[in-house]
Amino acid sequence: MNGTIAVGVTDASAAQNALQWAIERAVARRERLLLVSVVGTAWGIGAEDTLIAHAAHRAKQILEYAAEKARAAGVDAETVIERGDPVARLVDVSQRVDLLVIGSDFAKDRSALRGVRGVRITAAAGCPVVVVPEIVTRERAGVVVGVDGSEASERAIAFAAAEADRTGEGLTAVMTWSPVPVPFELDEYPQDYIDRMQDITTEDLAISLAGLRQDYPDLAVTTLVESGYPAQVLTRTAHSARLLVVGSHGRGAVARFLLGSTSHAVLSHLPTVTVVVR
Repeated sequence: MNGTIAVGVTDASAAQNALQWAIERAVARRERLLLVSVVGTAWGIGAEDTLIAHAAHRAKQILEYAAEKARAAGVDAETVIERGDPVARLVDVSQRVDLLVIGSDFAKDRSALRGVRGVRITAAAGCPVVVVPEIVTRERAGVVVGVDGSEASERAIAFAAAEADRTGEGLTAVMTWSPVPVPFELDEYPQDYIDRMQDITTEDLAISLAGLRQDYPDLAVTTLVESGYPAQVLTRTAHSARLLVVGSHGRGAVARFLLGSTSHAVLSHLPTVTVVVR
């Protein structure tokens, strides 16, 4: 499918936010929606067929409501009910669409960290994945992108720049550096070392952003370079942004199916709507 956005649909608040986000993007880009609901199994539970039938009926109702909402906005929408593990089924769907949009989930202990489904789906997906939190972000502005010089980072920049240009918002490109470990007896790093690392990283960021001015002459680009852990800096910077875009894995990833530590940590805190680009 070309020009198709898949949406994982449930009645959870984050999933409903994801649906609204996908509808707005589909309207702006004239794309179609594939609305997906996944009905799991109930192995070892009595009256399994009855439970699954009830779940499928409820899923159909939720999908019909979602489709009506999309069509009311002028978006072509198709619905499908999948059976099985939600992570596996949504990963399968991601192999044949251009973008997958899902709502965030909480950990079982209801801690501040989000659950693992979004991380697992993003790690194995065949397309960019948008993870939408349950918090309201409509009043925010700006697009933040994490940069580390990797190929995934380059694709993240392209996605973020196109989105910022489309919405007329500013783009903030973030790149961090980490100092080398020093002996405990050294209280602080020499200032010339700090300045040099800052300059090198600033130059690397400029190289990564080269060409944006030509492609998007009206795009307002701000750069942020600082020492620190990438996920922490990105999470802090994105708290006031409408969108955060990161690569699925950086230069340290050992395999394509592994989610990088930065994107994993960002998804665990999810400061705003976050796109993970492969």
